[in-house]
Amino acid sequence: MAGAVQWVRLATGVRVPYGEQGDADGVPVVFLHPYADSHRFFELALPYLPAGIHAFLPTQRGHGDADKPPSGYSLDELSGDLAAFLDAVGVGRAVVVGHSSGGYVAQRFALDHPDRVLGLVLVGAPRSLRGRRAPFADAVQAMQDPIDPDLVRQVLETMPLIRPVPAAFIDAMITESVKVPAGIWRTALAELTAAVPPTETATITAPTLVLWGEHDKLLRDEQEALAAAIPGSRLVGYPDTGHLIVWERPRQVAADIAAFTAQLVDRRSTS
Repeated sequence: MAGAVQWVRLATGVRVPYGEQGDADGVPVVFLHPYADSHRFFELALPYLPAGIHAFLPTQRGHGDADKPPSGYSLDELSGDLAAFLDAVGVGRAVVVGHSSGGYVAQRFALDHPDRVLGLVLVGAPRSLRGRRAPFADAVQAMQDPIDPDLVRQVLETMPLIRPVPAAFIDAMITESVKVPAGIWRTALAELTAAVPPTETATITAPTLVLWGEHDKLLRDEQEALAAAIPGSRLVGYPDTGHLIVWERPRQVAADIAAFTAQLVDRRSTS
């Protein structure tokens, strides 16, 4: 894991924990976890990131050990939280990596704050969730506090793993997910499926890398459409990989992020 967990209070008053690793003078890269996860989501990939990447891994409001206000889960508000997080840790511009719904937030942030985005890496991310009924919606509706870990496993079973992932890590991620109150599971999901897709509101101009698993049963149909909606983006498919790409291919995801970041640095140094 990236060092000791640290805490910041955002301008909104919400306190969130975050992980951090890499050289202080390295390229800032912020990692946004998916719905109902936490900053620990990226743990398997962190050992493979070069020291030249200064990684920041915040837990979003309502998730993990972060504060859990009853509201504030729209894409606009989560984008605002990310801006407040960067302010709190003293980062002006960063590469933004978002996995699944974290990539939805990243798209919104790239439009709300284009001057703060060096580049985007969208991993198994949707172009649109509007009106979509999640395959795990019934499990979410059945949740009561305290959250039953078996219901979280039902959610994960809708995203089948193609490649082996350590069982202890999966258990740890379920432990993180049960920290999300039932009301926030439902509210956050409702906000995601009601949101206007960011790419329908404006054009993302940041350099963008789109990563997808060729056996993604959750959002496979979204990947080509997402890449087509972002001019100049590059689409990279991972064979024999499902939706949880960063769990199944942590070394390759880290390498692709590092190579993309290095290209951005080279581009800036020669411009």
